[in-house]
Amino acid sequence: MASTAGIRNGDHQRTALLVVDMINPLDFEGGEALMPHAEAAARAIAALARRARGRGEPVVYVNDNFMRWQADFREIVATVRDGTRGSGLAGELAPVEGDYFVLKPKHSGFLATPLEILLEKLDVGRLVVTGVATDGCILATATDAHMREYAVQVPPDCVAAQSEARSRRAVELMRDSMGIDVRPSREAFAEG
Repeated sequence: MASTAGIRNGDHQRTALLVVDMINPLDFEGGEALMPHAEAAARAIAALARRARGRGEPVVYVNDNFMRWQADFREIVATVRDGTRGSGLAGELAPVEGDYFVLKPKHSGFLATPLEILLEKLDVGRLVVTGVATDGCILATATDAHMREYAVQVPPDCVAAQSEARSRRAVELMRDSMGIDVRPSREAFAEG
């Protein structure tokens, strides 16, 4: 099993919370099945975001642009909050002043985005990756973070897929093949 320490972690002291695709209309095939799992994850992510902010650590929303190429993140939040299936998630996880935003065109938060540059500027060496879907965008983002030698944690209570089985398989894959830390969210941003 690979080490979870991450080479970057030695030089970079901060931990960032990545909130992946939780500002989401869930209007796609499978969105209805994802919804109850995403709601449970949203509650845990909201608590984790409060803890991260309280410690002065960055919270970065890494979100699909839903093919709205001329929209910025705040427009996407407003659109999702306006009567979509995912409006409750957007309300639960509303960004606050001081949070960061990266729009992504594909599954990984790193592919064709400025995420890596932002994390470098923020002195981040460790990532806590949360959001949806565990077996899609979370897996892709965590894999790319691992390949870039970040220390990565994916708390199982802060990710969701269309079924618990799909989410569990993806978490186990990340743990077993890349050595990604899969401790629960109560162990992220803990004192000490």
